[in-house]
Amino acid sequence: MDPLRAAPLAGVRVLDIGHIVAGPYTSRLLADLGADVVKIESRSRREGLGRTRLPAGYKGRRDRSPHMLMINRNKRSVTIDLKSPSGVAIASRLGAVADVLIENFSAGVMDRLGLGYESLRASNPGLIYLSASGYGHNGPRRDWTSMNLNLQAYSGLMMTTGAEGDPPTTVSASLNDYLGALHGCVAVLNALYERKVTGHGANLDLSQFECSIASLGALLMASSVNKVVPPRMGNRSEDAAPQGCYRCLGDDQWCAVSVRNDEQWKALVALLRAYPELRDARFACLEGRLAHHDDIDAAIERWTVQLPDVEVEERLTLAGIPARRMRRTKDILADPQIERVFAPIEDPPGHWPLMPKLPIEFSRSPVTEVSRSPHIGEHTSVILQEWLGLSTTQVADLDNEGALF
Repeated sequence: MDPLRAAPLAGVRVLDIGHIVAGPYTSRLLADLGADVVKIESRSRREGLGRTRLPAGYKGRRDRSPHMLMINRNKRSVTIDLKSPSGVAIASRLGAVADVLIENFSAGVMDRLGLGYESLRASNPGLIYLSASGYGHNGPRRDWTSMNLNLQAYSGLMMTTGAEGDPPTTVSASLNDYLGALHGCVAVLNALYERKVTGHGANLDLSQFECSIASLGALLMASSVNKVVPPRMGNRSEDAAPQGCYRCLGDDQWCAVSVRNDEQWKALVALLRAYPELRDARFACLEGRLAHHDDIDAAIERWTVQLPDVEVEERLTLAGIPARRMRRTKDILADPQIERVFAPIEDPPGHWPLMPKLPIEFSRSPVTEVSRSPHIGEHTSVILQEWLGLSTTQVADLDNEGALF
């Protein structure tokens, strides 16, 4: 194949010993970029992650939750008993021929299994080893148990949600895990590039807690400089006014509006000429609009509640004012441009669930076509033959020993 037409990470072997989201999503991003990702799993301890509960008549796959089907797509699966010496020995051999190993267990777990970085780099000095734990493998918090809710509270992410006086509210969809995975993917890509230059592998210690802190950089810098705790602003902003999500005609319909400058404000006043109170001189500049935000909001919503969200969006957009209606999952799935974001995957035969694509387009090198999530242990035999050169008889012997399950 023409190297310019190969997927960016074609030929890179990734061993995924992660669980839940942070580790598996990191490896899925690498798989989307063309890496050969092999996930080590156990039939005795299946991952059951998934908010979506399948209805009784659902015709699709039921061996994994929809969330896990998304997290593990484009991978291959092997089952190994990491509690047995022979199973650990096989995992160690896979680590010896991998380019990248990803794990997100608590600090110390991989070392106790005999699969820590120091153990594996002796036979594979070029190995890039990513540990993506909640609080990192060093420092006073290394032994803390991490959960998404706890991380969002302790990192301060919850101070960015809701308005002053509201109870703390988490950002749903395991945001910490995804922040950690994105940082982890960048770290691995950087280490792969560095290895091309130096020939050396890397031990990457990632703290999901610190990733969350990093995402609050602007707020923390403001507090550091001004010595003032930034207020929880809900849908509002210090840089735009008016800004909010305004109720529209119908049951629980809304449109988000953000007026970024005085020109857009003038356009809004012209559009809502039936509301003379908006022509008040106090609102001519940003500072005045911020000071009287409640009065402006009330006038805008008296207009929006009379119109469907689609019409509010259209009128504001035509006037040059940033506005988009609030959509729900059913609206997103009905989007005529859905094929740009989702790909239908036949899994199982005759059933075509939608799978989100990698949201990046490459001008020359195509990313990997989206393929289904593997069944647990589906590729155990073929991986041990491909990666380790074992014969079918040797694989069968390992299975009989209880190393594979």
